[in-house]
Amino acid sequence: MSASLKMPPPIRELRGLWTRSLIAWPNGERDTTTAVRWLQGSSAYIDLRQPALPDFSHVNGLAALTVEDCLRLAAQEGFSGHFGFDGSFFEWAREIDYQPKPLYSDAGSLHWEGDVLVETGRDIAYIEHWHRDPALAAAPAAALALRCKDSGVKGRLLRVGANFMVARDRMLSLAAEQHLTQCVAGSADVQTARAMVDCEISFGQIEPAGWRITASTLPYRVGEPLDQSFGDGGIATRDRAADGAVARRYWEITDSEGDAAVLAGAAMAF
Repeated sequence: MSASLKMPPPIRELRGLWTRSLIAWPNGERDTTTAVRWLQGSSAYIDLRQPALPDFSHVNGLAALTVEDCLRLAAQEGFSGHFGFDGSFFEWAREIDYQPKPLYSDAGSLHWEGDVLVETGRDIAYIEHWHRDPALAAAPAAALALRCKDSGVKGRLLRVGANFMVARDRMLSLAAEQHLTQCVAGSADVQTARAMVDCEISFGQIEPAGWRITASTLPYRVGEPLDQSFGDGGIATRDRAADGAVARRYWEITDSEGDAAVLAGAAMAF
């Protein structure tokens, strides 16, 4: 391949919804089955990565999770923050991370091979193949950085076209450089295990009837409306209490990008 075809794309051209068809490592290991959704705004992004999970239809809230349930959920990945480029490498700076803090930065090079965006790791040797919904390349996008008024945890809301993602950090601090499954396996009790997986990364779609979650690290959130409302300089969203009761979560807006009206609106043509 000629060097010109490996030129990195401008960040402004990477807005949209991306799915992954492959991640491969030099030792021959590869994954083509994990469901990965990367939603990229102007600079804000949210990413959700889910292996096949068992049926969680019996769960309606955090308090219904067993230690075994938490171990299964701990296999997921997801993160949110800002996407940048230093002239050589792109970096997905993580402000919220479903997994404990990793040893290495999430950084790599990007180039097009046909209609496939190829990512090559900088600090860890890997290759990923990404595919974008072409309709979203020029879709309206907006994002909010949030802080929960009750707990103080960080959150983020991002919309690109007819897709949105939500991220909420956990209240519990985790030991760095471990996998979440290790943390859960070593938890002292089920309450601690639940607190370890109480980090939400959700993906949803926007229809005339409203914003609805279709995938989430918290399985009892799937199928629920976001039901967002603005007021008093903040935003409120639908949530669930630990016992499964419907609740409202109130957020302070700490930063924003794009037109906030996009985050209050219904489905739109673009």
